[in-house]
Amino acid sequence: MPPRTPLIPAAALALAAGGAFGQAHHATPAASDAALIRSAMSAAPAAVARDATIVAANADGTMRTVRAGTNGFTCMADNPASPGPDPMCMDANAAGWAMAWIQHRTPPADSVGLMYMLAGGTDASNTDPYSARPGAGDPWVETGPHVMIVGSPSLLAGYPAGARPDTSRPYVMWAGTPYAHLMVPVR
Repeated sequence: MPPRTPLIPAAALALAAGGAFGQAHHATPAASDAALIRSAMSAAPAAVARDATIVAANADGTMRTVRAGTNGFTCMADNPASPGPDPMCMDANAAGWAMAWIQHRTPPADSVGLMYMLAGGTDASNTDPYSARPGAGDPWVETGPHVMIVGSPSLLAGYPAGARPDTSRPYVMWAGTPYAHLMVPVR
């Protein structure tokens, strides 16, 4: 039986950074492990993805390790519940931050982390970390390939924030919340 681990950032692993985080990434029976691995690996540079742990969310909220890794990064496949692609890959500090977000806890202090979302992301809200759907009349926030820097509130000063960000430039997602983080496009 494959190992089961506690839920890691299905949000962050599923956040981007954004709306992808608000919903668990449940593997469907039709999703083969090979397909999950391909999707998850599309989130990060090949040199990172090659040796990353690949996980998939189970229906009960636990995570299943699809492939063990050796480099300290964890990648998760696209969330089929969101309208756009959103596979993600994160280092251990980002995983701790995402776990705090998922559990509605305060993120670890002074624990800067990096998340890759090189396939892009689709988020329900740039202001509400727990929004599962955009508000009436609001669009999904669609971001192209980007990285996220989490766990450094002082880094966010001077970057724009708001409900409708210009996703072609660095901006703050979820400003004013404990989960505020920097979104950096890498087009």
